[in-house]
Amino acid sequence: MRRLAPFGVFCLILVAGGPLLAQRAEPKSPRLGTINFPTSGSPAAQVEFQQGALYLHSFEYESAARAFRRAQAAEPGFAMAYWGEAMTHTHPVWNQQNRAAAREALVRLAPTPEARRAKAGTIREQRYLDAVEILYGEGSKPRRDTLYAAAIEQIAREYPEDLDAKAFYALALLGLNQGIRDTVTYLRAAPYADSVFRQNPDHPGAAHYLIHAFDDPFHAALGLSAARAYSKIAPDAAHAQHMTTHIFLAMGMWDDVVSQNQIAMGLTGALPGHYSSWLVYGLLQQGRYEAARELIELLRRNVESEGAGPQYTAMAWIRSHYVLHAEDRPGSVVTARVPSDRLSLAGQISERYTDGVVAFRRHDNSALDAAANELSRLLAAQRADAGSDDPGADGWRVMAQALGGMSRFLSGSRDLGVRALREATALEDALPLEFGPPAIVEPTHEILGAMLLELDPAAARQEFEAALRLAPGRSRALEGLVRASVAAADKAGAARALDQLAANWHGGDPVARNLLEALRRMVDRMP
Repeated sequence: MRRLAPFGVFCLILVAGGPLLAQRAEPKSPRLGTINFPTSGSPAAQVEFQQGALYLHSFEYESAARAFRRAQAAEPGFAMAYWGEAMTHTHPVWNQQNRAAAREALVRLAPTPEARRAKAGTIREQRYLDAVEILYGEGSKPRRDTLYAAAIEQIAREYPEDLDAKAFYALALLGLNQGIRDTVTYLRAAPYADSVFRQNPDHPGAAHYLIHAFDDPFHAALGLSAARAYSKIAPDAAHAQHMTTHIFLAMGMWDDVVSQNQIAMGLTGALPGHYSSWLVYGLLQQGRYEAARELIELLRRNVESEGAGPQYTAMAWIRSHYVLHAEDRPGSVVTARVPSDRLSLAGQISERYTDGVVAFRRHDNSALDAAANELSRLLAAQRADAGSDDPGADGWRVMAQALGGMSRFLSGSRDLGVRALREATALEDALPLEFGPPAIVEPTHEILGAMLLELDPAAARQEFEAALRLAPGRSRALEGLVRASVAAADKAGAARALDQLAANWHGGDPVARNLLEALRRMVDRMP
């Protein structure tokens, strides 16, 4: 099991904020799904509250906050409208919480928890106020999150007809591990979301949280029906359109990854971030390098004119994936780098790792050593700043181990290089499962497979197969599996991998089609 939450999370913050070009005006009657979340608010306030709750279930937090504030304007003493605005400041799956902003929203209702509770119109609404007070109360975030989940679970038990309480409990479970996937806990959340989905197939939270519960390569098929439904449930929520691709990517369904993220970007704008990074990655898997290049050029122009800090790190991550899939293609995407002083530590490490992998492929040990040394320097600075127990550094250590192994391999110590890469794959496999394009932009099983192609083709084939278990349908791993299967005299295995690669590249650029034909000739010549 692997993938890496802390490194990949940097672009998630762009879903909920940051300037976006060509953002579509919020529709007056957005299509966001259907819920029944009754409150004691006036009819005018209830309409806005209900819309806010729908946005909240789709993680459209800014739109949700605006709707909840409209509900407050319609009825200034409406307690649940302030509850809703406070809830927009916690993002459980992303491990983000702004306690100060949430408390500010609650204080506008009344100065103390007791006074706020007194404004709740029903006992059920008091329960919701009690839960949000726990969420933003005293103590550590993990403890508050755990106590909040218990409070929401109690509401769901006391009011079994309240499907939103059950949905919010599923979401609370997804956030208990502070942004790092725990498969057991995620699977605990699934039955609650599924129960809501069965009772109300148009509930956005039910489909959304089911997708989150299952968006890893080993469980993704269980979330496919929710993914197919969610884009239709909430067509005006950009995150809903993107969220379906958490399942599609985990299943290697690249056409769907591309089409849905194109829709999501159409609802937001063309700046580097979550939707654009997944879109570029999908285009690369399709072998559509020119379309990926054109999009990256657009993103770069836009970020240079209107970008914020995290978007530069997202730009570096996007560039890394492009370079490692299409390194020999000429153009400014390969040569133009994001200035280091605009990058987070995660972005700098991604760039150095990419430099090292490219140097390894080109047998440039000097450049590889330079990248490895710089990455080691960055890790030392990180340890001095955050301490050795920072979980966000686990994936970075994998990269450092991999670069060290590549350097040994190129310098002639092939056995030591292979041994170091085996250790790197073990470290990567031990990372928590996560969603999305690989945060370790060249997965270590693929690097080890490339090393072993000449030394032990059968072992190389096993490494590419391991890579594909963790990233189903990834085109570079499929190409490696074709080559390893040919070298190991496994014609049937080579043909299967080639057919899957051909499916990925059915609309690919000429360079992809030419490579496909060369691989096919190689397989056809096998006895």
